[in-house]
Amino acid sequence: MDEPGCGVRAQTLALDTLIRETVTRARANTDREPVDTMLFLGNRHQSFPALVVGDPVLEPVDKLVWMVIMLAVSRTASAIAFPGYDAIGRMANVSSRSTVARAIAILRATRWLTLCARVRNAAGQFRGNVYALHYEPLPLVDALHLDCGYMAFLDHSQGHGHARVRAVAKGVLDSMDEDIRAGRDITAREHPLERRTRALAMTEERGGARRYFAFTENTVRQLWNAPGRQSPQAAHHDQNSNSGYSSSSYIYKTTTTKKRSKFDITAEDGQPLVYPHRLAPNQREVADRYLRRIGAAHRQPVLDELEGRYRAERKGMAPLYDELSFLHALCRAARDGKFHSNLGIRVRTERIECERARRRSARAAEHRVPESDAQRAERKARHRREMARIKDLVGLGTSTRKQPLTSESSSR
Repeated sequence: MDEPGCGVRAQTLALDTLIRETVTRARANTDREPVDTMLFLGNRHQSFPALVVGDPVLEPVDKLVWMVIMLAVSRTASAIAFPGYDAIGRMANVSSRSTVARAIAILRATRWLTLCARVRNAAGQFRGNVYALHYEPLPLVDALHLDCGYMAFLDHSQGHGHARVRAVAKGVLDSMDEDIRAGRDITAREHPLERRTRALAMTEERGGARRYFAFTENTVRQLWNAPGRQSPQAAHHDQNSNSGYSSSSYIYKTTTTKKRSKFDITAEDGQPLVYPHRLAPNQREVADRYLRRIGAAHRQPVLDELEGRYRAERKGMAPLYDELSFLHALCRAARDGKFHSNLGIRVRTERIECERARRRSARAAEHRVPESDAQRAERKARHRREMARIKDLVGLGTSTRKQPLTSESSSR
């Protein structure tokens, strides 16, 4: 490199100095093989995960909203105020609040974003939500733990006001059902590298086992042709539409889609199933998807076996940390004809006895002769006499009370 002249820019002089220092370090390198060195001369930018850029389910505006939220977080600390819809819209150049609301709903459904908690003060007033942003979609078992309303959210989103949200929520649930039909444990732990390898194979159209985190390959293909997928013209129209929607009313606007009944999974006699009390609402929703795959005659015995396993912990058995995996194994055994009730026998017996006692009480109440007014008056009088007798025994009766002083007695 020549010596710098008088007309050389300051930036070039600084670059020259950096190159000379790099050459000096390269010469001091003791490695036998030569190593090429590269200098980055542009501005340093924030990095984004390739998985969110190549996500085959998210649309461009969904990816952009994820990036905007990530930028807002990275500018300060890890725990900051979640940017509002207006702030996200300004940074993403999206004028419609409904578009931002739709993107956040899709990010939550696909588990790129998690609603971890709803904060209330001591008076019960709502103080906001706690969100978590992930560098790859969260595994289902972790989402069930962090987002206590995740399964209910997916179920409710099938009636969302936007067709794309409905399609994505249905795709997540359909992928769960497809995995269950294939005999997979949908809450089993997977190695992160295996999950990422399958996701990359999906985005790069490589062979082998392919899926994109929450979505099976079949579901991804269906979502590409699902109604509500935006074209560039539709996206342009949406950004210039009326932004008068409120975020909450848009998210919870529903269509005529029929919501699944809580009790459509029944026992053999058509009665609602009795679930173990330890199963959280998220876990019950997943349990229902497992129970649909076995005969009605096995559903309640399988749940009784799970409850019996819980009770066995009180007697010294090791704690059960993976309830849904245990339930999956029981359902698989029931499908294969290998299920035999063991710990659930006592649970079933106690439940039957309680039901019989309840029915006896109900029948006795039906045949009980109504109490007459005279009988009621006599019962109350009897209670008053009994209370008076007890008070006398403990020294609180009227006969032992000190009489108040009168004017006559005080003059004595």
